Amino acid sequence: MGSLEGIFSGVQLAFSFQGILFVFLGVMAGTLIGMMPGLGPISAIAIMIPLTYNMDPPIALVLMAGVYYGAVFGGSTSSILLNAPGISGTVATSFDGYPMAQRGEAGKALAIAAISSFVGGTISVILLMLFAPMLSSIAIVFGPPEYFALMVLGLTAISSLADGSTIKALISAVVGMMAVTIGIDTQTGTTRFTFGNPNLLEGIDFLVVALGLFALAEVCALIINRKQSTEKNDSIGSLKLSKSEFKDMSGPMGRQSFLGFILGILPGAGATIASFIGYITEKKITKKPEEFGKGAVRGVSAPETANNAATSGAFVPLLSLGIPGSGTTAVLLGALLVMDIQPGPLLMTDQPELFWGVIVSMYIGNMFLLILNLPLIPYIAKILSIPRPMLISLVIMFSMIGVYSISFNVFDLYLLLIFGALGYIMRLLKFPPAPFILAFILGGMMEESFRQAMTMSNNDITIFFTQPIALGMLIVGFLSFIVPILQSLRQKNKNAVE
Repeated sequence: MGSLEGIFSGVQLAFSFQGILFVFLGVMAGTLIGMMPGLGPISAIAIMIPLTYNMDPPIALVLMAGVYYGAVFGGSTSSILLNAPGISGTVATSFDGYPMAQRGEAGKALAIAAISSFVGGTISVILLMLFAPMLSSIAIVFGPPEYFALMVLGLTAISSLADGSTIKALISAVVGMMAVTIGIDTQTGTTRFTFGNPNLLEGIDFLVVALGLFALAEVCALIINRKQSTEKNDSIGSLKLSKSEFKDMSGPMGRQSFLGFILGILPGAGATIASFIGYITEKKITKKPEEFGKGAVRGVSAPETANNAATSGAFVPLLSLGIPGSGTTAVLLGALLVMDIQPGPLLMTDQPELFWGVIVSMYIGNMFLLILNLPLIPYIAKILSIPRPMLISLVIMFSMIGVYSISFNVFDLYLLLIFGALGYIMRLLKFPPAPFILAFILGGMMEESFRQAMTMSNNDITIFFTQPIALGMLIVGFLSFIVPILQSLRQKNKNAVE
């Protein structure tokens, strides 16, 4: 079957009554689950697998794909309103989304997130339709040296996440790197930094760290600063965006749609890394970086565009190579194998209605998400009107339910409290939590890629400098780290002379 016939069969599937119905159900379920702190798309898709046993495989995959990108779309809600990221891919959204909600612009922040998510998802679907057959080759080109260089490039941007002191940002990142090494070393099988506690053998889950450093730290601040907490701003504000705000959004939406899509294609990158890199990129190229972290429009638009674009991009290695790019797509791969579908290069020719049906359904799903979310923003933002004591109780309850549902281990709840206390102490001492989170995300993958590269080259470190892509990214990473420091020193010397 030719590519045009395959696309036509996918369009027929996506626009059938069943296709539209299950896309709608998937994105609605995903959005609701994404709004709840701790309950991400992995849990939602795992629940859906038994429900899809007797369904037609293309329809089942359309449903689960809708849950996936619907959860990423909806995860920004709790990040913006409560500073409690619903999923890891929306942590960066909270950096500017929550400050906007605090100053009475919750409605505007949610509208920016919804529009940016729609644009990022739609552009990435178009790119997926145009270039899906050839994009899988990009994923193959990236080996361990390239992935290590990509992780280093991400970590060198830590200076951009500093709230003032680069030294404090680096210290925060080092602690994050230390935390991610806890557990069993996957290569040697030895235990590291567990102190004989069997509960730490599997390491610390990202959700425990994120909810502790952001949600519980915020709760601690509200409880301890009671006088300040009674003066909350529960105004939703207007949903209307001015021309200047649309102008601020247009650049990040265009750039991050492409960047997020490319990062989504790379196995192991995913929406989380795409959102952080999108945020950091916009902060570096903007003329007003000081506005980031205080409620900047670009700071909400960039990560939301990037994470939704990456979600669509993640289907390229999954469907065309059978390689999952994240935990969620790994669960999706398991679901495909259960349904006796073998992802790979032949899927596009053997089952074109499944391949193209999923891609076309994403466009329909993005339309549904925008139509569903924009009218509901005034009602969703009413969360801010809940009395402060009750809201604090709900945040704690949802955070603990989300963490406990990961492993059903009470020890994780103690870890959540520890990271909550650590997050509050970091606030008091003005240590930014963002570098900690970024290092925690990238540290494990960077170590694994480094070891694999060393194994490939028989411990020859020059492998990172003989691969053109890896060398290019290492050079860019070095410059992105050293140039801001040199500029800061130059400015200090200039001020001292004056």
